[in-house]
Amino acid sequence: MLGSTHGTLTTDSRRARAIACGERSGPAVHGRPAQVGDLDVSGRPLHAEVPDLDRFFRPHSVAVIGASDAEGRPHSGITRQLADWAQRVGARLHPVHPSRPAVFGVPCVPSVADLPERVDLAVVLVGDPLPVVEELAEAEARFAVVFASGFAETGPAGEEAQRRLAAAVERSGLRLLGPNTNLNAFERFRDDLEGPAIALITQSGHQGRPVFALQELGIRLSHWAPTGNEADLETADFLSYFAEQPEVGAIACYLEGLKDGRSFLLAADRAARRGVPVVAVKVGRTETGARTAASHTGKLTGADAVVDAAFRQFGVIRVDGLDELQDTAALLARAHPPRADGVVVYSISGGTGAHVADLATEAGLRLPVLSEARQAELHQWIPEYLSVANPVDNGGHPVGDERGRKIIDTLLDDPEVGVLICPITGPFPPLSDRLVRDLADAAERTDKLVCVVWGSPVGTEPAYREVLLGSSRVATFRTVGNCLTAVRAHLAHHRFTTGYRSPFDEAPRTPSPSYRKAQALLRPGQQLSEHAAKQLLRAYGIRVPREQLVTSAAAAVRAAGLVGYPVVMKASGARIAHKTELGLVKIGLTSASQVRDAYRELTDIARYEGVSLDGVLVCQMVEQGVEMVVGVTQDELFGPTVTVGLGGVLVEVLRDTVVGVPPFGEEQARDMLAGLRGRALLDGVRGRPPADRDALVEVVLRVQRMALELGDRLAELDINPLMVLPQGQGAVALDALAVCG
Repeated sequence: MLGSTHGTLTTDSRRARAIACGERSGPAVHGRPAQVGDLDVSGRPLHAEVPDLDRFFRPHSVAVIGASDAEGRPHSGITRQLADWAQRVGARLHPVHPSRPAVFGVPCVPSVADLPERVDLAVVLVGDPLPVVEELAEAEARFAVVFASGFAETGPAGEEAQRRLAAAVERSGLRLLGPNTNLNAFERFRDDLEGPAIALITQSGHQGRPVFALQELGIRLSHWAPTGNEADLETADFLSYFAEQPEVGAIACYLEGLKDGRSFLLAADRAARRGVPVVAVKVGRTETGARTAASHTGKLTGADAVVDAAFRQFGVIRVDGLDELQDTAALLARAHPPRADGVVVYSISGGTGAHVADLATEAGLRLPVLSEARQAELHQWIPEYLSVANPVDNGGHPVGDERGRKIIDTLLDDPEVGVLICPITGPFPPLSDRLVRDLADAAERTDKLVCVVWGSPVGTEPAYREVLLGSSRVATFRTVGNCLTAVRAHLAHHRFTTGYRSPFDEAPRTPSPSYRKAQALLRPGQQLSEHAAKQLLRAYGIRVPREQLVTSAAAAVRAAGLVGYPVVMKASGARIAHKTELGLVKIGLTSASQVRDAYRELTDIARYEGVSLDGVLVCQMVEQGVEMVVGVTQDELFGPTVTVGLGGVLVEVLRDTVVGVPPFGEEQARDMLAGLRGRALLDGVRGRPPADRDALVEVVLRVQRMALELGDRLAELDINPLMVLPQGQGAVALDALAVCG
């Protein structure tokens, strides 16, 4: 697959096909455990299907369609590897070839129909796999692998060929890996390594090689799923399956695209509920095209921001580089749950310790100042003039004798310390040799995390190759950056999964009374006027200002008297996206004459601009508060998404927003607010009172409910500004734009 383009970037409907797999009890949904088949209010599943892939990874019988042993033929090498793999897993091999009596000494059968038994796994080597897949379905094969390329990765014709292949699989009981996949699933895994393993999922075989090579450093791997174009089996299937395997300590993923966003979230949720860490490289951080959107929200919500939000909500640890994927997955697979979140930096150089401490603090790690009693204990072995508050500088010489081990034990005995990081910027025998031996010995006796950064560019030193890599308890890194990334992920993962409650627990399963009211307000394919959009908000209990829609200057004056001066007047029409830019908003009107003049001016501008109005809104003026934006957009992969951020006329300049992917609960909504750069505005600045954060969270949750219930019938929603009033006074949607799907 090197150099290929992944062919599964579009959203597909997940098959409602449950495969018996010995489910464990799932999250509670309305008083009972969720089961395969449970649906939320929008008809989407609440529980991950877990295909029984045991017979894929450890089949009893394997057929190779198009097997060959001809000298120099590519299929011959593949057949040889499959034969060796079948022997290792104890499977019976059945080569299939129309004109060969035997392949590598194993008798051939001429066709799929002549197979002597129902096979667990069929590997298809022929160029046109569709007829063979149909034959395998008739023969009731359980799994098939298609290596052939030329499908969705090549363009429209290939996409159509892949649709035909997927449809053939859909009609059968067969499960298929590929097309455009490779032999990675049938690699030789080392069986002499112990401890929790990494399971690997990749959409490019070559990009998984660095993780696979971890075995040479003593890190165990158990499975490799090269998903290819995902015509059938997809990343989510393997993620759900691996989360159930007792030997899997972490799941590492290289992802180019996701076939179905909802399926991925359900699989990630399954892993989170079982405490299995998922680390992923997801390419595509940059936007390759601009999306046209009427609302501010649509312009602010990029596809990668949605991926980030989805990963964050379900505990998937996103990293950027393959080296980070290696190191983070290896640490998470093997480390014990942390006893404390404090990090101590210990070094033989004050400069090194200070540098690493700065980087650790910048990375968000907590470096507690050691107690005076602990520092006094350390100064028994470290000169008084050296700092031992954290970072701890030993000056070098104490590591050469028994003092070195005593220092390490003292640091690990501190109840605030959960992680010890020791950077060794270069080998300095014999001090560095004694130091790493002491660290490895100490790591064996503690359940706290001991990390060593071996900074030598050589990497052939015995202290590194034999002592550090020979230890199953020391987490060894070659760069400080990767060490800090992995430690941060380790601590964050355990914070996330401790007491984890699935967002799918809280997903609504039946429509609310608000939904029935909202249905009558929708206009398929149309943009609603501000007045109609606010009616939609009212249906979901979201507060809007006192206002009246009028169609004459006299009616505007009467409305202003009822609403109460000062007032705001705005043109209201179905096709007005941004009124301020067109001059269709007048604020701070305090008299009847100003209201009459404003009405005439607004209607004149609308005529000049060719804008059709359904009237003019006369609104209560609300001034005191923090202007926020809350909106809904439709992501092609994950469906409806909710955005919250700083609002007002500068919303697209500030671009301070956070995305949430429904379903999510109150805690996740508060986490969204905590992710804003300008969150301090909600706490009150320059003498202003704190804003009503609870009311803002309630609006976000009500908008989420609207997004879930209306689904793609609500293409976009933009509440801007949502004025969040001082604490205890609520929040008011001053303007709203809605586009119906």
